[in-house]
Amino acid sequence: MKKSLLIVTGWVAVGLGVMGIVLPILPTTPFLILAAACFAKSSPRFHNMLLANRWFGPTLVSWEENKVVSRATKYKASAMIILSFSISIYMLHETPHLQGVLAIIAILGLVLMWRLNESSPSPESKE
Repeated sequence: MKKSLLIVTGWVAVGLGVMGIVLPILPTTPFLILAAACFAKSSPRFHNMLLANRWFGPTLVSWEENKVVSRATKYKASAMIILSFSISIYMLHETPHLQGVLAIIAILGLVLMWRLNESSPSPESKE
């Protein structure tokens, strides 16, 4: 029962993470980290599949092994947060209170993300 619940939770988290790629309020990386944790305890096959994914696998492996995020990932995530929240805030031009709420959420997301431990650049990288 526990294994099945973890697998279902993992797939829901993957779905929310994928939706977070295009929706400004949903974060992608935390949901994928949750999915990896659920799969690690329930399904080695799904866990390995997630870690082997070419788009978000390296970030998840880095997080799992060292609890760090690369500076490049932070820059990409910052750009997506700023772009998606800016579009959402612009589209809500008639509701300033919602614009303010979105701005606060974006700022909090950026602050929390930049507080994550950062991986050291490898000697061959140009970060």
